[in-house]
Amino acid sequence: MKFTDVSVRLMQRDDSKLKAVASVTIDDCFVVHDIKVLEGTQGYFVTMPSRKTPDGQYKDVAHPINTPTREELNKLVLEAFEKAKAEQPAAE
Repeated sequence: MKFTDVSVRLMQRDDSKLKAVASVTIDDCFVVHDIKVLEGTQGYFVTMPSRKTPDGQYKDVAHPINTPTREELNKLVLEAFEKAKAEQPAAE
């Protein structure tokens, strides 16, 4: 399996922990949308798309099932996020 594309859409709200939403294409044939980049107390981190269950918990609807794949996905999404931030026009 290979991640063949990562696209990031920056969020413009400064008061939100949500900084970007990403889509990842796998093997040029499968895409996962709504991967989020959040800002936490120790920096940026990636969360997978999730759905709220009737008991109020959130469960991932798609996610890597092993650590190496999760680490690679996190790295690629955060790299694409940093690149998108660097390419963003400066605020006036």
